[in-house]
Amino acid sequence: MARPAVTVAIRAARAAGAVILRYMNRLGHVAVIEKHHLDFASEVDRQAETEIVRELRRAYPDHAILGEETGASGKAGARFTWTVDPLDGTHNYLRGIPHFAVSIAQLDRGEPVHGVILDPLRNEIYTASKGDGAFLNDRRIRVGGRETLDGALLATGFPFRERAHLDAQLAMTRALLQRAEDIRRTGSAALDLAWTANGRLDGYYETGLKIWDMAAGCLLVREAGGRYCGMDGKDGLPASGNLIAANHHIAAQMAEAFAPILPAALRA
Repeated sequence: MARPAVTVAIRAARAAGAVILRYMNRLGHVAVIEKHHLDFASEVDRQAETEIVRELRRAYPDHAILGEETGASGKAGARFTWTVDPLDGTHNYLRGIPHFAVSIAQLDRGEPVHGVILDPLRNEIYTASKGDGAFLNDRRIRVGGRETLDGALLATGFPFRERAHLDAQLAMTRALLQRAEDIRRTGSAALDLAWTANGRLDGYYETGLKIWDMAAGCLLVREAGGRYCGMDGKDGLPASGNLIAANHHIAAQMAEAFAPILPAALRA
């Protein structure tokens, strides 16, 4: 049975998903702004986040909220903070590529304790609570059982914020491809993490993620029996956003593969 916080997050995610789907057939008329270089947001992102914040505020007026579009709001110093990515995969969405998600997590003093990721097109909703396991549409999920990088299917992203580290990330990709079957670049960190939790992918890595990109997905991976860590192999949510997520075997081998080539800037 879902925890009350998860029930609220599901309701908020579905409200956002309804906004996202409503605009899909008229993307040519959606207003788009460039927040920073190559960092786009649309009126759909903002409206979806408004729906999420409204639901969270109604249920938890004393909690803080950190949204990708609206920033921080609510009680300063609150024990609980909700992180919100209303449309993870905005670039996909605006081009009509059918791969994007809503991602919501509740943090307890910085640690993710509840998470929801909604894929509105596939009607797949991933949920997790600390200590309760991870689920896809109420069916328990587990990370894949592969014990070696050999033949693994991995995913990554090349974020616009981290182009300064592009050479390092290409070197890491080259190192992994010496053993992995292939590496996907799907455009949605939330779904990459959810698919890692579900065993569709064997592992995921990316630099420069924000807390709203990874909090819900990392909780899913951990509750599905996996591990998340920094690229230096240090467990926990990396403040840098430089992330590895996989089962315990694959995560350790990815960190080991990165060790000889990881620049100091990505070790934090």
